[in-house]
Amino acid sequence: MVSTTNWSERFADLKREIVAATPDYERRLTQSWNDLLQELDERTTEIVDEGSNYIPQVHFQYLDTLVPEQLDDIRRKGSIVIHGVVEEGEAVEWKTALEDFIKANPHVEGFPEQDKQLSFLYWTRAQVQARAHPNVLKVWTWINNLYREKMEGIDLDVPLVYADSFHIRRPGVQWNVHPPHVNDGSTERWEDSNFRRYFADILSGNWRQHDPYELEDRLDAHVSLSGKPGQATAFRTFQGWLAMTETGPTQGTLKVFPDVPLSNAYTILRPFFRPTVPLDSEDILDPKNWMFGLCTMPCYFHGWVGQQPTPDLHPHLRLEDTMISVPKFNPGDMIFWQCDVVHSIEQEHTGSHDSAVMYIPAVPQTPQNTAYVKRQAETFLAGTNPPDFASDGTDLPYVGLGVDADIVQPISRIAMGLPVAVT
Repeated sequence: MVSTTNWSERFADLKREIVAATPDYERRLTQSWNDLLQELDERTTEIVDEGSNYIPQVHFQYLDTLVPEQLDDIRRKGSIVIHGVVEEGEAVEWKTALEDFIKANPHVEGFPEQDKQLSFLYWTRAQVQARAHPNVLKVWTWINNLYREKMEGIDLDVPLVYADSFHIRRPGVQWNVHPPHVNDGSTERWEDSNFRRYFADILSGNWRQHDPYELEDRLDAHVSLSGKPGQATAFRTFQGWLAMTETGPTQGTLKVFPDVPLSNAYTILRPFFRPTVPLDSEDILDPKNWMFGLCTMPCYFHGWVGQQPTPDLHPHLRLEDTMISVPKFNPGDMIFWQCDVVHSIEQEHTGSHDSAVMYIPAVPQTPQNTAYVKRQAETFLAGTNPPDFASDGTDLPYVGLGVDADIVQPISRIAMGLPVAVT
């Protein structure tokens, strides 16, 4: 059945509904917007000047020594490289094991099709062992606790496993599939009432009061109201990589816009303002050349096709300069970025060797996540894809998958949703 929804009228009504909740909304939002643009001008200059050095780095053994000011800096930037989580030799062995697994199972699905480098595998023994590693579990607990807990049924000290895939990227291969974007929701960030409560300070003209680490409304947000594909049904506080090779800038690494409050505020307010000069004007960044406006037809939200900020539609983010590569990392290091961080993967890999990482996000114990992990455990025991990842349709078995016996420690079994033996 063909949809007859008039998206333009729907979005116009939605914008009017949102601003109607704020008295004197045009004045308040305009003042907030102008303040935001001034802050963006200063902060983006800092980011460009410092480059990769802007991203916080810490060694695993010093995590518990960081002072409140350092933790607040990590929260604001939303990204961190944690060195030395796993012994380098062990991480390198995992890469070798993954390559051997792919050789033993030539029917593995992946991307690009002619030279698979992002493999749609979730339960290899190496991945299972990595997620069960005690240092990985400790890091998950530490980073989950950057959030603020005010709800019953949430325990930030109990990490859970969200099984994802990995990539082993070859030098010289172009990747164009990960432009700057934000995961978990597109227009839902304005449409969903829980998302709107999460962004309430921004939408009421108080963007400086917005706390990206307040869990209550963010946990209840609906990230896919219209059945968009590729949306996680578990809540990941931070997405993460575990490195299996040395990788530096220009070598196919992660890029981020390292200021969560600013990127959240700008992307959420942007649909309520329009430029009064052409987008390619040299004066496009001047706040005087922007004005409040609910809609000119067609009416739209910047993010309908996915939350993908662009230099044209989001000029004040200065994405061509501020999407900075994370610092060089080595095997056994972990890289994390908060769930609302604008991020991408470098198109070019100019290095001389593979860039290999496992995708290992941080997931705390919540009712939603506990239910997901229970379903996920069933797929692990059956050797099938996790609930959020569609089957490749081949139904061919794999040789060498991880098994229940590979997960020994009670904390690791709890994280996987597996029963713990009582002694």
